[in-house]
Amino acid sequence: MTTHPEFDIKTSGLHVAETYADQIKGKTILITGVSPNGIGAATATAIASQSPALLILASRTPTNLSTVVSSLHESYPTVRIEPLTLDLASQASIRAVAAQVAELTPKLDILINNAGLSVMKRFDTAEGIEGQFGTNHVGPFLLTNLLLPLLEKAAKEEGRRPGETRIVNLASGAHVISPIRWSDYNLEGKEVPEEEKWRKGLPEVYLQPVDGYLGIVAYGQSKTANILFTVSLQREVPKKGISAYCLHPGGVRTQLGREQDDDITAAIEKTASYWKDIDQGSSTTLVAALDPALDTQTGLYLDNCQFSKAMPHATDPVAADRLWALSEELVGEKFTL
Repeated sequence: MTTHPEFDIKTSGLHVAETYADQIKGKTILITGVSPNGIGAATATAIASQSPALLILASRTPTNLSTVVSSLHESYPTVRIEPLTLDLASQASIRAVAAQVAELTPKLDILINNAGLSVMKRFDTAEGIEGQFGTNHVGPFLLTNLLLPLLEKAAKEEGRRPGETRIVNLASGAHVISPIRWSDYNLEGKEVPEEEKWRKGLPEVYLQPVDGYLGIVAYGQSKTANILFTVSLQREVPKKGISAYCLHPGGVRTQLGREQDDDITAAIEKTASYWKDIDQGSSTTLVAALDPALDTQTGLYLDNCQFSKAMPHATDPVAADRLWALSEELVGEKFTL
C-alpha cells in the first residue's frame, strides 16, 4: 500500500514531488525520454522543484533537450542539470551515455526509464531489432544494467534505507494487447502459437497492417516486456538495497501517438475514462520513484498513483526469465544481478 491512498487519477505530479520533497533533495536522478509537452518533461519539472543535487536528462533529440533544460533553468536556476543525447535504438549510443553518466556522478539514486515510442510504420534499430521492442525494452534493459553499479553505490551510502534507491520503468495499460511473441518478436509475419497471439477482441483498426506491420501489436508487446523486465529486477535488486517498479501513466495526450491516423486515435480515446494533462501524467511515476512506503516491495505495477494488477502474461516469472535471456542475447552481454 502507498503512503497516500487518497492520491488518484487527478493528482498533480508537482503535488507528489512537494509531498516527498525530502526524498528528492540532494539526490542524483536520471530521466530518459525528456521532450517538451511530454511526461518526461513534467517529471523533470516536478523533481527540479524540490532541489535535487543533480538532474540528468536524456533524450534522442538535442533541440528537445535544450528547450526543456532552458525552461527548467528559468524556473529553478540553482538546480544542476546535465543533458545527454541518448538514442535507445542504438546500443552504441546507450553504452556511450552510460559511460558519460559515470563521468558525471559516482552514484545514481533514482533511474526513471521514461522514454518510449509508438509508431505505425516499421523501422529497425541499429542492430536490426524491431524498432518498438528494441527502443522500448531492449534499450532500457541495456541502459539499466550498465548503470546498476552506480545505483548500487547509492544504495550502500551510510544512512540509506534499503529500497530507497529506485528503478522505475514506464510501461502502459497497452500491455493487455499482446504477450511476448517469442516465435516472432520482430513481427516479421511468422506463424506463432495461440498463446503468443494478440488479445482477442481488439478493435479491428488495430489489426490493419501498414506494409505488413502491426504497429499497435508491436507497441503492446514492448509494454509487456517493460513489466516482465521489472519482474526480474524485483526478484534480484532488493538484495542490493534497490527497489524496482513499473507503471501505467494513464491516458495522457502527448506526441507519443503522432503517427496514428484518426481511426486509431478514436479507438484509443475510448480506452480512457479521463485524460490527464502532463503534470497529472507524471504523478504515478513520482509515487513509484519517491514514496517511502515502497521501500518494502509490496506490489509491482502502479496505475493512478496506487498499486494495480497487470495481465498474467506480463507477470509470469517463467516468461520474465525467458525475456531476460533473449535480451542478453540481443545486446551480446550477460548480466548477473
